Amino acid sequence: MPKMKTKSSAKKRFRVRPGGTVKRGQAFKRHILTKKTTKRKRNLRKSTLVSPAFASTISDMLHQ
Repeated sequence: MPKMKTKSSAKKRFRVRPGGTVKRGQAFKRHILTKKTTKRKRNLRKSTLVSPAFASTISDMLHQ
């Protein structure tokens, strides 16, 4: 049986940490940045964790 392909969209957006939690980048940092405060933009640079409800779905997409 051939290997299952990893979902390319998930591969580009998520990273699975050693404990099984999933990291993701934050949204709202692409355009329309002039009205956002410097503090808000700085905090949006940080990555965050995916909620546990979606973590198993994303792990399945990545075949982890």
